[in-house]
Amino acid sequence: MINIVLAEDHKIVRDGLKFILEKEPDFNIVAEVNNGKEVIEVFKKGDHIDLILTDMNMPGMGGQELTQWINTNHPRVRVIILTALDNEEYVIKAFKSGACGYLLKNISADELHFAIKHVAAKGQYICSELTMRFVNRLVTMPEHTSTEMQAGLEFSSRELEILTLLADGFTNQEIADKLFTSKRTVEGHRQNLIDKTGVRNTAALIRFAVLNGIVH
Repeated sequence: MINIVLAEDHKIVRDGLKFILEKEPDFNIVAEVNNGKEVIEVFKKGDHIDLILTDMNMPGMGGQELTQWINTNHPRVRVIILTALDNEEYVIKAFKSGACGYLLKNISADELHFAIKHVAAKGQYICSELTMRFVNRLVTMPEHTSTEMQAGLEFSSRELEILTLLADGFTNQEIADKLFTSKRTVEGHRQNLIDKTGVRNTAALIRFAVLNGIVH
């Protein structure tokens, strides 16, 4: 069970998030608050919290300041920024503050579920829209030894199919529909690919695949 606190100052957005997340049996909404200061009050109550899903801009205390506070006082708790701010500058600030994920508010419920599970499992995640934007620039950078194909590294035909579709920007559910399988199966293959290649997240996985000629 992943215990989540929702920090979002717009009630209609917060209610929508709660509705989406409560459909997942592995998620437990511990509290819903309006800003970072109210998150701190939740911690004072002693509730067990695994993950904070927070907006960047909120009155009183925003997501970046809240992330810094959590990283200092409760470093085991994971933070995902969910925002409409798509500028690279904000993404960098969020991760430098200690965030483990950065999502735009137009993501699908499927991607939101995957991101929370991935981050809760000690991973890092940037939503697919931003990932593809960054990858388009990353592939023009000089190759490093860390992105070179490891000797003996092999992929199954299904892994190659999923990797290609990920590189094309499809979500887990869309890939599952195309391959006539379940989204949980796709999530499993996606995580296996990250583990197999030794990269840290989906953006790095796609860059690895492009630089090594696995996808084009």
